[in-house]
Amino acid sequence: MHLSKIPNKRIGFSRIVCPVDMAPDSDEALRYAIALARDYSAKLFILHAVDDRKIVDLSERAQIKSVLENCVGKHMQFESSEEFDCSILLVEGEPVEAIVSRAAELSADLIVMRSQRRPKASALLGSTAEAVSRIAPCPVMVSHPNEQDWVGKTTKGELNRVLVAYDFSTDAELALAYGLSLAEEYQGELHLLHVLPERRNSETPELSRLPFTMDVTFQAAAARLNGMVPMEALAWCDLKQAIREGQPYREILNYAEEEGIDLICMGASGTGYGMRTLFGSNADRVLRQAPCPVLIARPLRPNIQAAKP
Repeated sequence: MHLSKIPNKRIGFSRIVCPVDMAPDSDEALRYAIALARDYSAKLFILHAVDDRKIVDLSERAQIKSVLENCVGKHMQFESSEEFDCSILLVEGEPVEAIVSRAAELSADLIVMRSQRRPKASALLGSTAEAVSRIAPCPVMVSHPNEQDWVGKTTKGELNRVLVAYDFSTDAELALAYGLSLAEEYQGELHLLHVLPERRNSETPELSRLPFTMDVTFQAAAARLNGMVPMEALAWCDLKQAIREGQPYREILNYAEEEGIDLICMGASGTGYGMRTLFGSNADRVLRQAPCPVLIARPLRPNIQAAKP
């Protein structure tokens, strides 16, 4: 069933996983995780992967947990004594596999991670956050250093502009559902962007400027895009729509820069995804270069046999 035909269906977050290591600034993802957990009344699980090739005794585990508790305290120091449901878990194994499997066991509906920008020379190696985004059992929100930050030091979220990259795929519909939920929660603008294949000698108008005589391709895309957002959402959401031509990831990044976007939502696998996997998908490229955090939407795939703690 199409999203716009499902009235009052709001996707939210109830169980958020935030992986943290001991690298400098790795705990910055906690600011986003804490803000989202509070605003959605969700339970937060802070994960740290322990190398299973090393013997980590009880005292070392206690020390790691103490460090992580201090990280939470650092981000909470400006806040009142508001109740906050949070658990710290140590998991063994290679980080990507441990994060993904534990998130499934916890029936997580969001993973919030920090990614360090890699130099171009090592871009093909990817990062832990990119690897998790490809195989996670739920959506993944990735933040980076030196980006537009919508959660301040007080862990108070001010999400003003959400961009949904929409290519009419199934995962794009999920991205739109999450974008709508976040725009509603924070009373922000929702920007809906569709990118057409590039043509030679053509300009790329925005949807609001499309003339009546514009060619059939633009008109068809504009008509489809207009029906994507439920009418009831317009009561609380300032909607902006645009159609551009070119490489999807470039146009998404350009639009985000131009409009001062705070969060990009996009599907994990859009149309034609499989053919581009070897050299990096649009999602990979946006993750590596985005001027703001990125939410990679994908269907929930929890471990239904695992008991919730």
